Amino acid sequence: MSNNQKVALVTGATRGIGLETVRQLATAGVHTLLAGRDLAKAREAAQALKSEGLPVEAIALDVGDAASIAAAAKQVEASHGRLDILVNNAGIFKDDFARSPSEQSLEVWRETFDTNLFGMVAVTQALLPLLRRAPTARIVNLSSSLASLALHSDPGSEFYEFKVPAYNVSKTAVNAWTVQLAYELRDTAIKVNAADPGSVKTDMNSNGQLELADGASTSVGLALLDAAGPTGSFQHRGEVLPW
Repeated sequence: MSNNQKVALVTGATRGIGLETVRQLATAGVHTLLAGRDLAKAREAAQALKSEGLPVEAIALDVGDAASIAAAAKQVEASHGRLDILVNNAGIFKDDFARSPSEQSLEVWRETFDTNLFGMVAVTQALLPLLRRAPTARIVNLSSSLASLALHSDPGSEFYEFKVPAYNVSKTAVNAWTVQLAYELRDTAIKVNAADPGSVKTDMNSNGQLELADGASTSVGLALLDAAGPTGSFQHRGEVLPW
């Protein structure tokens, strides 16, 4: 199936890595739905890409709102009948750097998990029936190298002393969800993988090292995997990372 026959949806796509993911998928020929909580912002971002000749469409989708998720799924079904690619990109970072792991508030934990994990699960559940209709579908879950238990427990790792627990643990849970879903879908043509974008220069990470184009490349690569590609993996730009 050629890319120009595929339909993709990217959550949290009005800026940053999500927006760049939309750009790269659309540049590859995929009709890409740019999803955001604020439809006006989504339309503005989509129009900018459409003015470059890219096949992009705005859609309202708030991963924390069940009604919004249901409406988006209904809209995708009515307009396209199926979904070939889902990139679960939406995420937040709420940890207080001045507090230790045990001092982070429960409010921060709950808000972080509501978006980074539960919102991802809810969106996937709503769109999975449409992904099942595609000849070969791909699900990409945005994770982070900060999700790695192996790296966090290794004194020699660069992440050993970088503990932002609500965010880190939510992304570890994303990895676990990826493994569970990949197992469920192991006998189908749907591949499910977790993507580490790396340390990217975004509004969430002012100290990032990578440009947006590099940060989005892992998600795009996993979204466009061929039949021989992996499922249930955790990768950064083709490199398998330790759980």
